[in-house]
Amino acid sequence: MDIHAAVVHSFDAPPRYAPFDLPAPAGEDQEVVDVLAVGLHPRVRTGASGSHYTSTGKLPLVPGVDGVGRREDGRLVYFVADDELTGPMATRTVIDSRRAIPLPDGADVVRIAAAMNPAMSSWVALRRRVPIEAGQSVLILGATGNAGQMAVQVAKRLGAGRVVGAGRDRARLAALPGIGADATVALTDDADATGTALAKEAAEVDLVIDYLWGRPAGDAIMAVLRARADRGRALNWIQIGAMAGPTIELPSVALRSANFRLQGNGQGAVSTRTYLEELPSLVEEIESGGIAVTAKAVPLADVESAWNAPEVPGVRTVLVP
Repeated sequence: MDIHAAVVHSFDAPPRYAPFDLPAPAGEDQEVVDVLAVGLHPRVRTGASGSHYTSTGKLPLVPGVDGVGRREDGRLVYFVADDELTGPMATRTVIDSRRAIPLPDGADVVRIAAAMNPAMSSWVALRRRVPIEAGQSVLILGATGNAGQMAVQVAKRLGAGRVVGAGRDRARLAALPGIGADATVALTDDADATGTALAKEAAEVDLVIDYLWGRPAGDAIMAVLRARADRGRALNWIQIGAMAGPTIELPSVALRSANFRLQGNGQGAVSTRTYLEELPSLVEEIESGGIAVTAKAVPLADVESAWNAPEVPGVRTVLVP
């Protein structure tokens, strides 16, 4: 089936809008949908560069991890892409019907495509990985990124009593109280000053959502644990992103001297079925305005320029036919 798509021919170059031969559905669980909106998420970029841990290294490929489509009968669906199928950044694609949920008529497809992926990480983390209890406190490490900003809102919507946002971008940090943060911490190159600020504002948190990893996470772990009044009280650290680096240096004493639980949330850590079970409630939150998102729609034909354009803080690019 001839379609047009954003096609990656080299991991060192952005995708280009070009004709593409879409394989026919194989089996009763697959179907062709018209693609209406696909978010250009950081996860999409790492997949297209071959650097994500799920990458197979095979080219050419059509990128994308999720999207909104229209079935042959006219119904709208939100779907999570299957790694074995052509990606959704195309005019039409094949989806696994088991990885799709219906959307209400009149749903804002651009808004949903923009918000679902970045909001999903913290939503599933706090609902399934370490279910948050009403009144617990949460530290968002990397709260000035798009996913981090949504995590602040998600934590509040799910019952957090106190949310602390930590990040480097001071302008975006200053805006966090307006979306639910009770306190903020500036992450700076001064490790001592940053550690002192984290100890003051986040020593007694119950959960941490970490989008940074790297040295900021290692330093933050030690700063929080050392300042904790009762080290026997559980601290659940949920590792989601690695914007500051893929590895950390962590003294073994961190795991022996406190009730510190380190775990991840992502593909493999949580089953696809579990993610799918959480999607309808997340759609409701996004549609109702409970989770704010700013989206910019760009024609799919302009994918190469959109890919190379500087990201606007707080704005998620969505490609539309």
